[in-house]
Amino acid sequence: MLKTRFTELFGVAHPIVQGGMQWVGCAELVSAVANAGALGFLTALTQPTPEALEKEIARTRSMTDKPFGVNLTILPTINPVPYDEYRRVVIEAGIKIVETAGNNPAPHLPAFKEAGIKVIHKCTSVRHAVKAQSIGVDAVSIDGFECAGHPGEDDVPGLILIPAAADKIGIPMIASGGFGDARGLVAALALGADCINMGTRFMATKEAPIHQKIKEAIVANDERSTNLIFRTLHNTARVAKNAVSDEVVAIEKRGATFEDVKSLVAGQRGRRAIETGDVDGGVWSAGMIQGLIHDIPSCEELVTRIVREAEEIIRTKLGHLLAN
Repeated sequence: MLKTRFTELFGVAHPIVQGGMQWVGCAELVSAVANAGALGFLTALTQPTPEALEKEIARTRSMTDKPFGVNLTILPTINPVPYDEYRRVVIEAGIKIVETAGNNPAPHLPAFKEAGIKVIHKCTSVRHAVKAQSIGVDAVSIDGFECAGHPGEDDVPGLILIPAAADKIGIPMIASGGFGDARGLVAALALGADCINMGTRFMATKEAPIHQKIKEAIVANDERSTNLIFRTLHNTARVAKNAVSDEVVAIEKRGATFEDVKSLVAGQRGRRAIETGDVDGGVWSAGMIQGLIHDIPSCEELVTRIVREAEEIIRTKLGHLLAN
């Protein structure tokens, strides 16, 4: 068993996290991740109301007695989000681990801390990780350029970003972006991280609440099968390469405002795509790790395999490099 500062602080068996994923981080997946000994996060804003989140937390608890958390992504939105109400639900439900992302989580920290909740903040740069540490979060998740979703605007890949952050961070750190197998876990630990976060890899599992055709598309895709959209709007997002994201990229190359692509990137359109299996039906997130995903196992099979193979790499392949 791999023991790190992360596993000890958060009370999980394995240094693997399934972070927040819009439309995907639901009870079926999160409970399966937790039962496998990793740490799963419900995505708060996948639920349309705070009351719906309360029910989803209860539903998850009916499927697992292991630790799990809630992701609260704080971003500007077209329609105002009642973040304070979502936070209240998290606290009153007795959740003890929260993953924050997006804007500065400082306004939420006093209430979370008073409730004894440990906070992990997701960052895309060393400077943001240092800032998060300074305001009192318990751990940081550092997203390299390879990640699905929002990789930031610095374009620094994990091979540099992770050790650069490790040099300046004293709290546990999760490596995110481009992780999906045992080799990645061992590499992340060697680079100074205490854990890995997997998003796209967990989408291609039996319990992920998305259509089988989307899972099969992830397996069929390679490391080139993503697009970076919103680059010209300085809000870069890495998504699966398909007809819609190709069109968004083409429009941006001609010069575009958000209004020019708004109908193409609508969240509900992307949600319908992953629920119905219409691969080209909308924009949906996926990372470069697609090139290393070759099957659709259960979460238990995936986590067990990664940990077993990581231990084997450390014990045999790396151990044999040391001269007697």
